[in-house]
Amino acid sequence: MRSAEEFNKVQQLIRAGLNDCAIARHTGIPRKTVWQWRCKPRIRPRSTTDASGRCTVHDFSALPAKAYCYVLGMYLGDGCISRGARTWHLRITLDTKYPGIIDSCRDALDILMPGQHAALVRRKDNCADVSLCSNHWPCLLPQHGPGRKHTRPIRLEPWQEALVKRAPEDFVRGLIHSDGCRVIADDRGVKSIRYHFSNRSDDIRALYCAALDELGIPWTRPSKYDVAVYRKAATARLDEFIGPKV
Repeated sequence: MRSAEEFNKVQQLIRAGLNDCAIARHTGIPRKTVWQWRCKPRIRPRSTTDASGRCTVHDFSALPAKAYCYVLGMYLGDGCISRGARTWHLRITLDTKYPGIIDSCRDALDILMPGQHAALVRRKDNCADVSLCSNHWPCLLPQHGPGRKHTRPIRLEPWQEALVKRAPEDFVRGLIHSDGCRVIADDRGVKSIRYHFSNRSDDIRALYCAALDELGIPWTRPSKYDVAVYRKAATARLDEFIGPKV
């Protein structure tokens, strides 16, 4: 969905005498879209928000719940949204030693934004940025804002809560893949699996714990910022949909 501002800009360039290819290069809008707006100027894009700033484009209940909840968990852990010259950028920073998680993140973004493909940029610090540009990120991830997440309130919208209830496993998996770990502890010669999730935001930890409660998975708080799952049956349940990082 293109914005009204983009439509008006294209119309200005058409009146200025630029051809479709030149306008596409100048604006980044596909040439086919420019051609449609030239030949059928009455087809005007709707505004994406109403007077109060609420999104008017998306049917949130129709979003792919599993992909969305996984991306939401990844974003709350290691993601950020920034404003670019013409659009918004979602960037999720991941460890390159877990290529499977990187692939899972890119696949979920591609499902969430059909017709687009998430980019991968490898950095020199053994990390990689998975990113995708869209004007809709502020609508789909309304938790974005200035400053670090732990310094501002993080609350889910009612439609997000409904999606998380539909796919709590994917939400938990996204949080663990970003800010969690699965370890094998050695307690007096007895090895046991443990899951840990650490985040400085009280709100994000609370969302993680609420999702565990939804799944019937008991958890403990061994330290201020850490949420742990120790019990054998509980870790076995997490292993069903998370397992070792790869």
